[in-house]
Formats: sequence, C-alpha cells, structure tokens
Amino acid sequence: MFCGIHPNRSKQRGYFTVISLKQANMIRMDKEPLVLLTGASGYVGGRLLKALESAGQSVRCLARRPEFLLPKAGPKTEVIAGDVLDRAGLAPALSGVDTAYYLVHSMATEDFEQADRLAAQNFAAAARDAGVRKIIYLGGLGDSSGGRLSPHLHSRQEVGKILCSSGVCVIEFRASVIIGSGSLSFEMVRALVERLPVMITPKWVGVPAQPLAIEDLLQYLVRARELPGLESRIFEIGGPDRVSYAGLMREYARQRGLRRLMIRVPVLTPRLSSLWLGLVTPVYARIGRKLIDSIRHPTVVNDDIATKVFSLRPMGVREAIANALRDEDRELAATWWSDAQSSGAEPQKWGGVRFGSRLIDSRTVQVNVPPAVAFEPIRRIGGTAGWYYANWLWRLRGWLDLLVGGVGLRRGRRDPRQLRVGDVVDCWRVEAFEPDACLRLAAEMKLPGRAWLEFKVEITDDGSMIRQTAIFDPVGLWGLAYWYGVYPLHGLIFGGMLREIARIAVADKKIPIVPP
Repeated sequence: MFCGIHPNRSKQRGYFTVISLKQANMIRMDKEPLVLLTGASGYVGGRLLKALESAGQSVRCLARRPEFLLPKAGPKTEVIAGDVLDRAGLAPALSGVDTAYYLVHSMATEDFEQADRLAAQNFAAAARDAGVRKIIYLGGLGDSSGGRLSPHLHSRQEVGKILCSSGVCVIEFRASVIIGSGSLSFEMVRALVERLPVMITPKWVGVPAQPLAIEDLLQYLVRARELPGLESRIFEIGGPDRVSYAGLMREYARQRGLRRLMIRVPVLTPRLSSLWLGLVTPVYARIGRKLIDSIRHPTVVNDDIATKVFSLRPMGVREAIANALRDEDRELAATWWSDAQSSGAEPQKWGGVRFGSRLIDSRTVQVNVPPAVAFEPIRRIGGTAGWYYANWLWRLRGWLDLLVGGVGLRRGRRDPRQLRVGDVVDCWRVEAFEPDACLRLAAEMKLPGRAWLEFKVEITDDGSMIRQTAIFDPVGLWGLAYWYGVYPLHGLIFGGMLREIARIAVADKKIPIVPP
C-alpha cells in the first residue's frame, strides 16, 4: 500500500498519521484539480509551494524525506514519500493529478547527467500512464547550436525533451540567473562581494546573462497552470537587463555601500576558478565547477514571447537585488531555524555556522517547567535585571560602544516586566515578541555588520526547550574579523546566560507567574 500523510496532522510536533492514498483522496472534499509538486524542499519549489497554497490550490508534494517537508507545508497540503529515481513509487503519487511541477535536479551528485536522465524518463512514463494533463518544468537558458552548452545546461534541456517525449503537454521554462535571497547564484555574488575588497576575476564574470527575480519566476510558474491548450511549448524567461556576474557584483556592492575593485585576468581555468570559489564561498564548493561551466556560456533570452503570453513585465536587476536585500530579514526569521535543525532526537547545535552571509551561534537547554515559566526570565532580560551572566563584560561592552559613539547600555528598559515590539532593551531593540514563545532583539550598538539575539521556547514531553541564537551579518573582512575575534567570548557569555536562564526558570517553578 502506498502511504501518505494526512493533511489534518497532529499539532504535536514530530507526529503524523499515515494513511493510504485512497483515503487521502477521499479526504480532499474540494473539486479543484490536484497539483503535484516535486522538489518542494528546494529553493524554488519551497517558494512555489507557498505561492500555490496562498492561491488556494490543492497541492500534493512528493518528497524522499516527507518528515523534513511536513513542517513547511500548509494544513491542507498532502506530503507523500516517493523518489523520481524509483518508477514504481510514482504511479500512486500521480494518481488523480491534473498538473505536475517537475523541479528536480541532481547537480549535487557526481553523475548528475545520468541521474537526471533516469529521473525524467521515470516521471514522464508515470505521468503519461496516470493521465496527467500538463507538466510544468523549469530548465536552463542557453544556445544549443554548435554544441556550446555546458554539461549542466545540456542536461537541463535534455530533461525537457525527455518529458515531452511522453506525449503529455509540457510547459518548459528556460531561465538564467535567479535573484532572490537564498538562491545559489545570488548567495555566491553576496559571499564574493561581502568578503573580498579586491577580486581577481576570470573572463567568465563578463559573460552576459539575463537575471530573473524569484518573484517573477514564481508568477510564470503559477500562471502556467491556466495556460490554455495542451500544446507543449518552450518559454525563455528573463528580466529586462542583460548583465554579467561582474555587473551583478557591482550592483550588489553599490546597494550595500561597499567599495570593491575587480581585476580581470585571463588565466583562471574553470578548475582553478572552482577551487577559488570553493575557498571564498565554502557552502558551494562541491558544485562550483559545474556552476562555472554554465556561467562561461551566455544565458540570454532570444525569444521574448513569454512576456506577451503571460502578460508579465519582469523587474530589472536593481529592483530584484533591492527586493532580495530588503526581504532577507523576514525570510531568515521565517525559515532558517526550522531548515537547520536536526531530525534526530537531540537538537542540533551550531557554532559560527554560515547561512548565506549570516553567521549563527545557536544552543539549547531543556527545563522541566512549562513554557510560560521558562519564558519568564527571558521577558525580564536587560535593564535592572541585567543579562544574567558576566554582567561586568556587558558593562564593558557598553562602555566601549559609548567611546565610539554608540548607545551603550544607558537606555535600560521601558518596563522591567512588559515588552512590546519596538521597545528598547539596553543596546538592543525588540524586533519580534510572542508571549511565552519568542523574543528577538536587534542590536543598535556600533558593529561592523548587523546582529540579532533571539530566544525561543517550545513545549516538549519533559517540559520546555529554550533555544538561544545569536545571528551576525558581517560587512566585509572587518565584520568577519570581529565575529571570529569575539567568538570565544560568545561561548562564555551566551552559554553562561542560557544556563542562568534555565536555573532561574526552574527556581521560579514554585512561584505563580502572573501575566503583566
């Protein structure tokens, strides 16, 4: 029996009801056509899932590890286990599906071309047998005439041809660089510009591309469901600007107020470039060579019919980068902690881990008290209550901040027990506050970057778990030097603070907590 996850899942984290697919289809009482989404755990797929859910679309997600995707899915979305490399498991996943989004890619694997080929063949055959009306696929831009495509782009376009061979209507979008906080290309640009005041750049940084904002890409993907007719079509999509990676880096630096010098050299081969990229942006080292192979070829739109068919006017590079920078704080707050936590019994601990350009230090402690009691010392933090551990170091930091023109610790708190968004807490300001659950403070001291301190309390079987997270967004090398220079103190101060919060919470267990 093929099993899925009941959309009316238990509120208790980590538990869900396993049911048959027949039962899942019976539970869906609405008559709207069902959409299958593959790749929902990826960057584009995850955002597309939210867009489809916001539009009221009935969605079923196919995932190799459904337990990882489940917390991100809405209450009406089905999440079922399956793998496009296993054809036998695809038939029940596609049962009753009207439109299927194919957003699967294997670039992180060594033999990605063969894996992509097999996955596409399996999915195409299963979709045809299940009577799927339409497949919407996201591929890559590139001129295939004269064999000028990289293996990566060739594989992307080969997948589109394999899907079309099934006889099912395929709407294939071919895109270049995607600009959005968290996208691979944008995060590579961000890391290079933030970390290197002077860049030795190879020839490939001058190759033209046609970047597309993630917001516009999602519009294309969502509107493709309503495209009339059942004729397979290829749409080349991109923004209005043709710009190289060098141009993207210059625009990013301009908007971040950074001065960067780029020196062009002709001698960096793709292999040397990938090694260099791996040193500067370690998150992407394993796929650097494949990415650079693709960047070396122009990825521009030669047929702009898509803007007319879909009535879209994509935004330019300047606006796309501005949107990514403006929205990144909201996106980080909404996604980073759930994405990074381990699925094991023990919560994952981070120490100086980089997320994009962010550096994150997170730690947890378990206390056998309810969330309201565990949160009480957090709500009182700062001001006359102090910071619970090494207060003399906090006072020293405040004094140093005053010396360089900062706010120091002299502002205190508006109220010793009550908090609301916008309140000052010494050298911090309350950015988010949820009673008995969450407090996020944004730093207002002088720093070579931006910083946040967050506390979250979650109910567990044994009481509550308190998670304390320090987040730093460094500016340039000075920002990185500052973080790693004070990191040993972070372990001392933040670790001691969390232990004291836990101790006070347990001590307060016998005292009735009266809401302010």
